[in-house]
Amino acid sequence: MKVNATALLLTLASASAFAPIASRTTLSTKLASTVEKTTPERIAPDAGYEPEWEGRDGLSPEEFMNSDMSKPDLSGMWECPLTRWDSAGIDIVKAQKEAKKMPHCPLEVRASAADNAMGAEYFSKNRDKLRADLLKYGAIWFRGFDLMKSVSGNREMHEALALEPCLDPLHSSGLRKFASERDALYEEVNKPSLRGHYIGLHSESTAKRTAAYAAFVCFQRATESGGRFLVADGSAILAELKTSTLEKLYNRKIRISVSNLDIPPGFPDVVKEGIKGLVDVAVAPKFDMDLEMIYESDGKPGRLQAVETAEPPINRHPVTGVPVWFNNSHNHARKLRDRRPCGVPEVGMTEVFYADKMEPLDLEDCAEIKRASEKHITALSMEPGDVLLVDNYRALHGRDVFQGDRFHAVTWFTWDQQPEWRGDERRIVEKNAFNQAINQMMDWLPKDFESDQS
Repeated sequence: MKVNATALLLTLASASAFAPIASRTTLSTKLASTVEKTTPERIAPDAGYEPEWEGRDGLSPEEFMNSDMSKPDLSGMWECPLTRWDSAGIDIVKAQKEAKKMPHCPLEVRASAADNAMGAEYFSKNRDKLRADLLKYGAIWFRGFDLMKSVSGNREMHEALALEPCLDPLHSSGLRKFASERDALYEEVNKPSLRGHYIGLHSESTAKRTAAYAAFVCFQRATESGGRFLVADGSAILAELKTSTLEKLYNRKIRISVSNLDIPPGFPDVVKEGIKGLVDVAVAPKFDMDLEMIYESDGKPGRLQAVETAEPPINRHPVTGVPVWFNNSHNHARKLRDRRPCGVPEVGMTEVFYADKMEPLDLEDCAEIKRASEKHITALSMEPGDVLLVDNYRALHGRDVFQGDRFHAVTWFTWDQQPEWRGDERRIVEKNAFNQAINQMMDWLPKDFESDQS
């Protein structure tokens, strides 16, 4: 019973970590794990480019959620492939010069009347060029296509491109919910309880697993305001960052903490070590991540943090070999989260550390990551039928805050042209109980949750 109780505790904690505030307005909060003399303001980040909205209509939820039942069930999709690391011996100055030569990301492809009349045939006939463009540009924004206004049409699109769906790298955590399981389609972060949370730039990856590609689709834009989907080029960010900052992060590497469990600091060491061991053995393996349980890395007494293994912030693209900015610091650094709309409770507040000494990134490095990253954000005005096809090793993504109802979804893809990178693992549907249990807990969250961070 002790194992079950501990697992339930961490599960509930993890679920509540995704319940932020419901307002985009500038806020202030006291910090719990960063040491600063003044309380920072919360200011919504800017973007380098914001295309205008066009006001295109979509289908009703009853219509766009329809699945084509004549097609095979994809619920037994591929496991998310292992992360492909190739980061040794990178010359930072040379890498930045190479990154500056990369074309702008994303490429915009707008549908003509003739394109729409072709339906899925447009994608099958143009498959080779579109796949080559994805590799060249890092992301393609398909704009104004009628086909992808529904679940069934969206599936026709990625099948015409011969993409192979896989699980989300965090599927085993239970924090990823399907919109249509038989179509390998996950729901994006649409819940009203999450609408006030700014999701920073990240690749859908952990140190252990990374999806090769993704197709983000809009079925319904936010009914009141906001909800722009964010995309930025890892090559452009690499070229933009100060060379000194890059060299420092590359040489020291980074580690990311993904969750906190606050133990009363007065507990005897033997009890604290027992809790640490129990969490490490009974709970951490459920998350399919290489995690180390470490006490008080961020300086808070009694805090047990689940920390990923060390990783370099720069990685060579598996196919092109070109170095890119490949890490999730913009999303996970505590000093950035504390300065933008974010109501995540302490249990879910992430942090990024210098791997060599397990010290949180300093404010100067965080500010430089923020500057360089946000300069190259394109805040997409995605409307019904729009799809952003992403090379997950090249482009980073995120989401702005929104008001009202919003329905976006995503399918992740494995390596279809490199089967040795894909592996032979497929999802075992019968082992999905943990995922379903946490999704149910997420559904129980209040619609407009406000966490007390004071």
